[in-house]
Amino acid sequence: MQFLVLSRRRTEQFSDADFELLVPSEGAQARYLYSIGFTRQIWHRGDMPGACQMVEAKDEIEVHEKLATLPLAKAGMLDFEIIPLKPYAAFISS
Repeated sequence: MQFLVLSRRRTEQFSDADFELLVPSEGAQARYLYSIGFTRQIWHRGDMPGACQMVEAKDEIEVHEKLATLPLAKAGMLDFEIIPLKPYAAFISS
């Protein structure tokens, strides 16, 4: 099952310096999640600090478990919105 994940940095609670300390390890873990097929695509958000990614998981519980391995998530520095996706109706054959 695919999910759209929007993350937002908690910039109101943490400084740029706080984030910079964890950015190298965050990138390494993001690359790992990509290498195992969890993250399919990922982008930086253009509207605010954070990321947008397409992920593949058996259910939302697995999405939460995998996202919890990110160093910024472990530190409580991110908020996540997880949106389950389903096939577009016009592309489903009858």
